[in-house]
Amino acid sequence: MLKKILVPTDASEYSRRALITALKFAQKFNAEIELLFVMYDPIVYSFGVADSYVVPQEQVEQDGELVLEATVEGIDINGITLTKKKLHGNPANVILKEAEAENIDLIVMGSHGYGAIIGSVLGSVSQKVLHGAKCSVLIAR
Repeated sequence: MLKKILVPTDASEYSRRALITALKFAQKFNAEIELLFVMYDPIVYSFGVADSYVVPQEQVEQDGELVLEATVEGIDINGITLTKKKLHGNPANVILKEAEAENIDLIVMGSHGYGAIIGSVLGSVSQKVLHGAKCSVLIAR
């Protein structure tokens, strides 16, 4: 049974396609959608030591709101329960943790074509989520 769908977004066209795909599933199965923006906490190197730089929550809120609004702009979400969430950290790790914490049944996310030079058709976040998720994952193109 499909009750909860997670759609991670960065407001790219890939993310918008993922949302459109998730909406079709949500309509068919009367499922809820969680639209998730994860602000990446960059790693800062200082004197050869790696430290994670934590992005201020105000920046996550501001940037996240812009990304979430840009993702849904022009897409009909009427009749679908859609919640929006903004978090920070390593995107793949946060997506995987959120999927478990919220009992997500399906993750629908966009693909990023980086080509054979990097060794994969999928972006690194998509790839990590695909291999690490305990629920089903759909990569929308």
